[in-house]
Amino acid sequence: MASKPPTRSAKKAPAKRRAKAPAPPAVGPVTLEEARALAKARLPQGAKPTSAPRADAEATASLAALGKQRQALVKQRRADIAQRRRDYTATMKIMKARGTRPPRAKPPGGKGGPETKEGGFAPLQVLAEGDSWFDYPVPLFGGGIIPRLEQQLGVPILNLAKAGDEVRYMLGVEERQILSEQLRQGCPAGGPWEVLLFSGGGNDIVGNPMALWVRDWDPARPPREHLRLERFAAAVTLIRAGYDDLIEMRDQLSPTTHLVFHGYDFAIPDGRGICWLGPWLKPTFDLRGFPNRPAAMEVVRGMLETFATMLLELATRPRVTVLTSQGTLSPTTASWHNELHPASRGFDRFATLFHEQLRHLFPGRVA
Repeated sequence: MASKPPTRSAKKAPAKRRAKAPAPPAVGPVTLEEARALAKARLPQGAKPTSAPRADAEATASLAALGKQRQALVKQRRADIAQRRRDYTATMKIMKARGTRPPRAKPPGGKGGPETKEGGFAPLQVLAEGDSWFDYPVPLFGGGIIPRLEQQLGVPILNLAKAGDEVRYMLGVEERQILSEQLRQGCPAGGPWEVLLFSGGGNDIVGNPMALWVRDWDPARPPREHLRLERFAAAVTLIRAGYDDLIEMRDQLSPTTHLVFHGYDFAIPDGRGICWLGPWLKPTFDLRGFPNRPAAMEVVRGMLETFATMLLELATRPRVTVLTSQGTLSPTTASWHNELHPASRGFDRFATLFHEQLRHLFPGRVA
């Protein structure tokens, strides 16, 4: 028996449409949601609109992408260090096996080390950790201190430095493990590290936090008194803690390794950055209403002299040397590539200071 066609009343009722939110009133008090609707504002993080769950999904995807990027950078950093170690090991093993000749272009007064049976001298085993003063871009700018020092010494240096690094990270969990492993294992070509060069602290006291230890401009105060010493001292104390821990780590893991530190020269807050990074100094002085560059330079000088004083206090510890390097560069913008980094000749001069100090510490071992 054929079924009867469905009657009109039996047809499926259309799905109910979601009720629209009432329009915000044109006048009078409004709720937060109504005000946001009128302003056409984006929803705050954590909001869960019933009609737009995609916002949460996009936020989660964005956080996941950031996490993956960070993991990729960490992986890339570890791979880079492993490659540097392989290159260093292969190069140093050849030089130790065959003997080392001093570089052709020796600095003024430079002398080669003691002759060995192979006609060369035993190469110094040098490890480096630090910031952009050690790890400046090589292809365009010739690099920072370390590649220039390598050329003067005529031996490789295992350089763990990373531009932009801060002492609190270099002596934090992740990077501390890498550095402690290098000290514990010693030179991969055999024997302990004889020297560890360390550059750190500059990035800890500049940039955005710098506004915390500089006062608003007051013409009644001398420029130097615009540095809030009690606040700045707290920042330097944290840096000092990193240096103290580095010395303790050396004492425990590689007690014969000599540590060499350096202070930064008197940077000029002229607003120049590099590769879309920076500036690191001038924004604070603009924020605080400083009238001119000389006044700002006085504050920077006070900061860096305080930092250098802290380093010199460490030089009383065994096998710790601090280069007295401030005043190496003339106080002109031509001496600097940007606010924080010397020009090429300036980096050369600092490399020479390290070279001269190593020659003094290891007579007969340094060309």
